[in-house]
Amino acid sequence: MSDILTDFTRLAPELVKAASAFQPAIFADVAGRRGALHGRIKAVSPTMSLCGPAFTVEVRPGDNLMIHAAMTLARPGDVLVIDGKGDETCALMGAIMMNACKVLELGGVVVDAAVRDVIELRELGFPVFSVGTNPNGPTKNVPGRINHPISAGGVTVHPGDLVIADADGVVVIERDRVAALLPEAEKKVAAETARIAGIRRKEALRPGWLDAALRSAGVLKPGETL
Repeated sequence: MSDILTDFTRLAPELVKAASAFQPAIFADVAGRRGALHGRIKAVSPTMSLCGPAFTVEVRPGDNLMIHAAMTLARPGDVLVIDGKGDETCALMGAIMMNACKVLELGGVVVDAAVRDVIELRELGFPVFSVGTNPNGPTKNVPGRINHPISAGGVTVHPGDLVIADADGVVVIERDRVAALLPEAEKKVAAETARIAGIRRKEALRPGWLDAALRSAGVLKPGETL
């Protein structure tokens, strides 16, 4: 099998559009609290968000050769998800590459490694999520893989999976689960909206499930309540 795969099934655009209406936290909840990348991967600016199909890239620590290759192959709307091994000794991408990604109309970049030129990236507004920053530049010498399954932030990511991110972090949902989870996301939002409205009316301040959960945990005895 080639290290560079150019053909994979992307999430349907209408599903991406529908998914973009929800917060990543909602998807993480309805997906069974799975899919959230490690909190070390954060938005360069808290106002940044993204939603799109994953275009996966695996690189060796400190080398961005395969990211340049990926940028020539990715389609508008694709989100580059880069397994940089969590390395923070140098930046894999900076202002030049991110400007190119924006012109290419990519959906954003999620990199399990460092970036640089952070002030310029914030001004650019193109959504970038990384483990941090480092002024050192990368090498461009070492082979890697494109559009193979990768691990980013402790989560397995397949090409075409849904990637959705905001100030809370990044969530990845398997491509085949998205359509089924959208109605669940709508229900979750409706339930949370009603709960918050009740709280603001000073109603339902005590969760209905609390006593049962405390009994199950052994904090309360059978029949006891707070």
